[in-house]
Amino acid sequence: MAAKSSVPRTPVLSVSARKIKDNAADWHNLIMKWETLNDNGFTAANKIVNIKIAERFKDSKMEIEYNNPDSESGKLPHIYNEELEMCCTELLGTFKKMEKIYQKMEKLCSTTKGICELETYHHGDHKTPFFHTWPTPYFYEVSVKLLDMYSEEIKLKQTIVQEIAHTADQDLLMVYLSSWLYQPYIEDTSKVLLESMLLETGLRPL
Repeated sequence: MAAKSSVPRTPVLSVSARKIKDNAADWHNLIMKWETLNDNGFTAANKIVNIKIAERFKDSKMEIEYNNPDSESGKLPHIYNEELEMCCTELLGTFKKMEKIYQKMEKLCSTTKGICELETYHHGDHKTPFFHTWPTPYFYEVSVKLLDMYSEEIKLKQTIVQEIAHTADQDLLMVYLSSWLYQPYIEDTSKVLLESMLLETGLRPL
């Protein structure tokens, strides 16, 4: 009787390992959504800055007309700008979506911590890695590092959303715009951390 050919079987992941893998996929999806929203927010912020600069130019022209002894008030008339209002609403809406993504990141971090604590309770500190080389707690460490970056970034974005429409200084407006686009708190290491997690869990081929 011919011997059966041995076909290598894919190992069945434990519940905890599967959850860790799902979390890694969720991190990837959330970061991709964040980047799309960041681009959308930059478009809205750029419109706001352009409107503000155009307004400033108009104001400087109007100052010549209003800066005369016959003027009853030294103040320029406030002109409501519907386009500016719409862009501010758009930017705020984008920020709110980014806030929701950040809250989901917090939940991922909390879930990963719970899995690590459960594994330590059942198996102690000595346990075979779920996938390739990472000890289980390292998934939580990576999640915390990523979350810390996005935590600082969401605070910066909140400041920009609150201030950008009320800022007259052109240099400061450009700083806000640049900060939104380049996201100073999200370091280049975030990409390395994410890719490493995807490789470790098999979501990216080695």
